[in-house]
Amino acid sequence: MKKLGVGIIGCGNISAAYLRLGSMFKALDMRAVADLNMDAANARAEEFGVRAETVEGLLAADDIDVIVNLTIPVAHYSVTKQILAAGKHAYTEKPIVLTLEEGEDLRRIASEKGLRIGAAPDTFLGGAHQQARAIIDAGDIGKVIGGTCHVMGHGMESWHPNPDFFYQPGAGPVLDIGPYYVTNLIQLLGPVKSAVSLATTTFSERTIGNGDRLGEKVEVNTPTNIHALLEFANGATITLGTSWDVWAHRHANMELYGETGSLFVPDPNFFGGALEKSGESSDIEEVDAWDHPFGVPNEGDRANYRCAGLADMAAAIEEGRPHRCGIDLAVHAVDVMTAILRAGEERRFVELTTTCERPEPLSPQQAKDLLQQV
Repeated sequence: MKKLGVGIIGCGNISAAYLRLGSMFKALDMRAVADLNMDAANARAEEFGVRAETVEGLLAADDIDVIVNLTIPVAHYSVTKQILAAGKHAYTEKPIVLTLEEGEDLRRIASEKGLRIGAAPDTFLGGAHQQARAIIDAGDIGKVIGGTCHVMGHGMESWHPNPDFFYQPGAGPVLDIGPYYVTNLIQLLGPVKSAVSLATTTFSERTIGNGDRLGEKVEVNTPTNIHALLEFANGATITLGTSWDVWAHRHANMELYGETGSLFVPDPNFFGGALEKSGESSDIEEVDAWDHPFGVPNEGDRANYRCAGLADMAAAIEEGRPHRCGIDLAVHAVDVMTAILRAGEERRFVELTTTCERPEPLSPQQAKDLLQQV
């Protein structure tokens, strides 16, 4: 398999994970990083043995085929547009864009130039979530009619040294953590038809609890407590609770209710975890886990295969097939999330204007084929 030269724009916290994990995949050669802050770029380059570039230098580099956009959400569109203009494939952290108009513009540019755009999250390619997909597709719990998802906590300021952007438009729990849940629901159930929600902001400011800015206040300018109801095109209705105003709760991450049973899915923020299932007897039992490479713990007790979506895109370019973390899926997820926020602001049902196909499943063998052979 041909290796693609990979560059990264944005050397914040998440860049370390991409640089650390990218080397696991046979189609990826992590070569360079760039940041507006050259000190940050130089530090990451030294840490991972790649070279540091200016943003302009990386865009012009002949040995870079695809650039990963790890900038803050409000910059995703403009930076991805620069990447495409430079004639390179783009892969962007979530959310891919903040508006549907931005998404359509990127789609047009990529199509005209014959380039690929991919986007996180790729955790739905994990072993647990692909096994959940197989259970649903096999009809083991019957047609899914409903479910609940909860991703709730007390925000990012306790651990992140620069949490400001989490509390501005373009972030908040729906657009920051929501993509993991919404994307996984789409790959499990298909596209969403409409959304309704209630949205509030409990705290007007947050206090940084870590790093050089310890004790500094951050102003909150986006809803932080949002509870939504999603209507899927297949008729399923899913409750989605997202909040950064909650100290503790006992809700499960994801429960899906079928006509003949229920499926309990682990946290979509991660690749692995235990699946549980019940039939008509109501007895809940753990499902024997697949022997899936992207479900095997590789960082403590967690499976972390970030870059799987990027690696699948690289393989898809060579094989001439659609990649799983594609722009249609990513833009539809943005449509869902912005509809949730708009519904909360306007206190009404919002009909979605986009749709997408479910990405192809990723079998254990297909996942193995993406990894370096040891």
